[in-house]
Amino acid sequence: MSIAEVTSRQHRRRVRVWFGEHVIAQYVAEAPLAARYEQAMRRRFAGLKVTNDLLGPLESTD
Repeated sequence: MSIAEVTSRQHRRRVRVWFGEHVIAQYVAEAPLAARYEQAMRRRFAGLKVTNDLLGPLESTD
C-alpha cells in the first residue's frame, strides 16, 4: 500500500444504517460526502441507528 493510499484512507468515513444488529446499508467516502449521506439516512430511516466511523488504514471496504 502506498503512502498516498494510506493518507487517503485516513480521511475516509464509513456510514452504516443498522436494523438491530444487521447492517442494511453501508457507504464509504471522504468526510464531507459521508456526512451528507449520514444526514440523508437519518432523515430516511429516523427510527434506525446510523453510524459514521473513521475508516482506519487497515480496514477493508468489502
